[in-house]
Amino acid sequence: MERQHSFLPLYVTNFFGTLNDNFLKTLASFTVIGWLSDERVKFIAMGVTAGALVLPYILCSPLADRLTAVWRKKKIVRIAKWAELPIMAVAIAGFAFHSPWLVIGAVLLMGLQSSLYSPAKYALVRDIGGEGRISTGMGGMEGVSFLGVLMGTVAGAVVSDPKIVHQDWHLQYYALAGFAALGLAASYTIRAKEELNRALHAVNPIRYIRRAYRMAGRYNGLNAVIFTLSVFWWCAAMLQMGLLVYGKSKFGLNLSETMTGALLCAAAVGIVAGQVIAGFVDKRRFLLGATLLTGWIAGALLLVLYFVPMSPVAFGIVLGLLAFDLGFFKLPFDAEIQKVVKGPKLNTMLAYFNQVSFLFMLAASGCYALVSWAFGPKAFLLLLAVVMLVVPFLFVFSYRSVLLCTGRWIFARRYRVEADGLPAVAQDKPLLVLPNHPAMVDPMLVSLMFWKTPLKPLSDELFFHTGIVAPRVLKTLGAVPVPDLRKHRTAKGATIARGLGDIVKNTLADGGNVIFYPSGHIQTEPEHEDIGTRQLAYNICGDLPPGVRVIGVRTRGLWGSVWSRAGRKDSPAFVPTFVKSVLLWLFWSPFVQRRRVAMHVEDLTDRVKEWSKGTRLEFNAKLNEWYNVKA
Repeated sequence: MERQHSFLPLYVTNFFGTLNDNFLKTLASFTVIGWLSDERVKFIAMGVTAGALVLPYILCSPLADRLTAVWRKKKIVRIAKWAELPIMAVAIAGFAFHSPWLVIGAVLLMGLQSSLYSPAKYALVRDIGGEGRISTGMGGMEGVSFLGVLMGTVAGAVVSDPKIVHQDWHLQYYALAGFAALGLAASYTIRAKEELNRALHAVNPIRYIRRAYRMAGRYNGLNAVIFTLSVFWWCAAMLQMGLLVYGKSKFGLNLSETMTGALLCAAAVGIVAGQVIAGFVDKRRFLLGATLLTGWIAGALLLVLYFVPMSPVAFGIVLGLLAFDLGFFKLPFDAEIQKVVKGPKLNTMLAYFNQVSFLFMLAASGCYALVSWAFGPKAFLLLLAVVMLVVPFLFVFSYRSVLLCTGRWIFARRYRVEADGLPAVAQDKPLLVLPNHPAMVDPMLVSLMFWKTPLKPLSDELFFHTGIVAPRVLKTLGAVPVPDLRKHRTAKGATIARGLGDIVKNTLADGGNVIFYPSGHIQTEPEHEDIGTRQLAYNICGDLPPGVRVIGVRTRGLWGSVWSRAGRKDSPAFVPTFVKSVLLWLFWSPFVQRRRVAMHVEDLTDRVKEWSKGTRLEFNAKLNEWYNVKA
């Protein structure tokens, strides 16, 4: 049996690297701010310092990936740790000569060093532990990284506090050099059987991110996940910079450096605690579906911090609650990337996410400097509140499962849907779902019932150009626009129908699921479906791809709804009806009994195959008969 190597040397190397990164950044932030007298210049210096550590990750991530194909990963780590020593010499010189720009330059060099060896140190996890210990290794790396961030932030705050440490002790100089030396020594104890990487990727960061963006676009909604998670890191970076200044400012909490560092640690602990508990919840519940809730809770807490005067203790308590909620917000996004992307492409998507997230963190530096310069040290809280109220809402309308999960909660407040026959839709084969159409709202109710099964709907082309909400929802659901065949009662209409049939068949043949309404319009009489002379369902059912199951859905109870044709000559106009429904949902639905809706689900595969042997009119008559069975 081959002897397994220990992760401990890699953990120690990673710990001292992360510790020194955050120690230098925190020390630089506090010290540089102390050297400057102009409040507005302080905001700019804070943004520049934070950006200096982030910028290299954006520009050099592709080069770092290329290095792992040229040199052995242990060699890259050791060269990086050697480079850390002269970088610390630059930082010490900056502190000794009270040069803000020399200190910021050292932070920039530290960011460059960290970005160039980051892929190598994480790739060593597989080389040290093999396939079977990847989870253990990555878990340990994240754990020591968090410990390094926490201890580096606290240590940086403590040694920059003149009330605790006298500046003439030069303790920060010894710490900077000592952490670098300990990391270098630990790097020489790493033992691994390296798996060589022969894949050469482009080192141009713009080309790299463009290619990765297109690759992510092949997974429905993955870019929305990555960009929303990057917004979290934008908020985290903004919160960290804001608290460093607001905590010490006489216009803010007026805390010491040590107490400000403790405030930052409380936020970090709150986020980690939220993630840990969210991990247990996410195993049992679809926590990503709560994005709107967790995002809006964060926005509300940020508004409290901005508008409500409070003591430092009360501020810390609300901040802890905010951080805990942000942990719940973040974790399901991390998990979703792992769930959606399988195989080797996961590495590319994670690298792409890192690049995007650091871009957002760099943008946070500029946003913080600009907002604080213009509106004061507390304005960042209001900006964060607005972002956390808007971005989750946009994400909901960009990710199918979250949209439907949110929709289930919304519609459950108005409709009490009772469904029978759901075992018929156990998804072991592609599904063709054919519901009746009593009202304009039933497509939403049927889609919500099938929310775990990705159905591709056909929808009237009118709704793709009506308002803002409907087109966004249809695009997220992957809907196919259907021209109104009543306007094309010519050879062109027949051509359109055949084209839609080919789309449906190809989707089913590729393993996808399709839902469409055979009648093509909502019912004109109470509980009476009339397919008429429509041919799409007949054509598809007569030539089903192998293995496809046809599921019929019969809905009762929607006649008389504002979305039905009850009391109207035409179908209800979408926009006015939507506005009316929202008002009813807010001010009337909470006080009345929910509308009862019954859905019957049944596997019709064998029957539709038999019916399709006859003529189109005979097929439609049989399907009408099934839809119109008396309850």
